[in-house]
Amino acid sequence: MLHIPEKRMVVTGASPVTTSSAVTADYICMKNVIRAYIIVTLTQAAAHATGIDPVQATAVAGTSAKAFTKTLPIWANEDVAASDALTAQTAAVTYNVTADIKNKKVIFQIDADKLDVANSFDCIGVTLDASSEATNFVNIEYILEMRYPGKSVIVD
Repeated sequence: MLHIPEKRMVVTGASPVTTSSAVTADYICMKNVIRAYIIVTLTQAAAHATGIDPVQATAVAGTSAKAFTKTLPIWANEDVAASDALTAQTAAVTYNVTADIKNKKVIFQIDADKLDVANSFDCIGVTLDASSEATNFVNIEYILEMRYPGKSVIVD
């Protein structure tokens, strides 16, 4: 049986915050991580095709942040009130939700080999486009499969 606290680390990327302005989640260090899942939960009280962009950086401060060049597996549920099913999307480096008034969940899988380690990129984060709607919110969590349990990911 998998027990999340024993086998995985859960880290908050962004507590519920409005997407009226662009959102940048906290970055985490992948040096001791095998695989990360970025879980983005959106409350869309006003229709907006919010763009979600995982990014990589050379430090947890977001230093030299840039987009991924290797595609990432993505799952989405565009209406969590109607279903709990996540649907696999076409692998990509970004995802835009449908512009409608629904609560949504989007998950990106980032394996360590997707990072540009040759150029010292070993941290990840995620950004969201501004919706210009004060009533739209996002919450971001990371679930991490650790190489070495107990190691912090919020420091370089």
